[in-house]
Amino acid sequence: MTDSPLKRPLRDQYAGLRSGTLTATALAEASVEAHRTRGQHDHAYLTWNGEAALAFAEATDALFRQGGDAGALMGIPVSIKDIYAVPGLPTYAGSSRRLPKQWEQPGPMIAALLAQLPSVMGKTHSVEFAFGGLGTNAHWGAPRNPWDRQAHRTPGGSSAGAGVSLIGGTASLALGTDTAGSVRVPAAMTGVAGLKTTVGRWSTDQIVPLSTTLDTPGLLAHRVDDLAFAFDALDGALTRRRSRVPAPPALADLTFGVPGAFFWDDCSPGVAEAVEAAIRRLEAAGARLITFDLPHTDEAYALFQQGGLAAAELAAFLKTELPEMIETLDPNVAARVKAADDMPAWEYVRRRTIIDKLTASAATRLTDVDAMLTPTVALTPPTLESLLPEGAYARANMLALRNTVIANLMGLCGLTMPVGKDSAGMPVGLQVLAGPWQDARLLAIGQAIEEQLGTGITLLGEPPAP
Repeated sequence: MTDSPLKRPLRDQYAGLRSGTLTATALAEASVEAHRTRGQHDHAYLTWNGEAALAFAEATDALFRQGGDAGALMGIPVSIKDIYAVPGLPTYAGSSRRLPKQWEQPGPMIAALLAQLPSVMGKTHSVEFAFGGLGTNAHWGAPRNPWDRQAHRTPGGSSAGAGVSLIGGTASLALGTDTAGSVRVPAAMTGVAGLKTTVGRWSTDQIVPLSTTLDTPGLLAHRVDDLAFAFDALDGALTRRRSRVPAPPALADLTFGVPGAFFWDDCSPGVAEAVEAAIRRLEAAGARLITFDLPHTDEAYALFQQGGLAAAELAAFLKTELPEMIETLDPNVAARVKAADDMPAWEYVRRRTIIDKLTASAATRLTDVDAMLTPTVALTPPTLESLLPEGAYARANMLALRNTVIANLMGLCGLTMPVGKDSAGMPVGLQVLAGPWQDARLLAIGQAIEEQLGTGITLLGEPPAP
């Protein structure tokens, strides 16, 4: 699969499409072929749009031949998480029923994407209403983590099919969302790069909400450099900031904060070791490392363990917009939505106030470093079988999201990139966190790290054939 044109850097795809050495049709054909050979095994997509995307790609090539250029993502195969409203494609949000037609009218995020004429290969599986970090779904089944040939391991969630679509060769760029780690967890578990943008930077209109306070759109791709390319392609249309990703800084000019505790607790065998080895390589290349702990991290995690805001805000959305869906919810989702009934209004306001304080404190503290480095996910992707005993899902889900949710509750932007494998042979991610609105600089820092450590394609090789 390494010879698939979809796994070339996005900058190379962009240049090839304009020089005529690559066509949108060839990219779409490679995606369709990958889906034919791996699709049933990978189970990345709820709605596959391959044939329509192929016809669209042929029209895109005709436009290229006439000198047309709609933007940097023109002709690029893209997968979209099934909570985004996309014209012509149904939205289920991981639920058992198709949502009303209003959820097929694009918001700003999809409008900015579609204006550039990418090839939309389909809509990828999501945990129901994006409420879960492992990628399971009682209605549609879980995509298969492609790095284990024998056991069906979780792909990470809630953007469950996003990373799988990249590794499976059906997309070059994947759109996800991140409320507690739902971009970074699947990216880390499947061995790709992922970006969580600062809340409020990119609109969430016409993205089915989980938490109106914490939801943020995000991107997954094979490389941090691909994320930077896509960020530049989209950010100008979505924000008045219009700040492009700067040139990668020299590692010798960077100071990284490395926490002494919390993020390293209860790591599966090989996870901490892979991240520590990557950090040592950065230090050897000239980066300055300091011991660095965010204030109130334990308080933030305790708030998450109590349910945070997501349960209450999802319950409000379902009861006002889709009350008929409540009785058919996935049991893992239903239990948490029902628990919101017991939250008094004062407790919701109290939690919002805590998040505001956490965000202000973290922003101030992060001015002392260029970025913070941690393991992205502490545990190896669990098998579906291991989640069956009572309480097993809740424990694994909490641990999967523990390291990523801190960025959401503290208003940070974040990256993950693959840095190796754990003792089970599964991908391990390095999380890079920065203060709010530092998205462009964070990507440049990520590029500098990637230039030193390598990409997932070079570090991990190819997953086993299905």
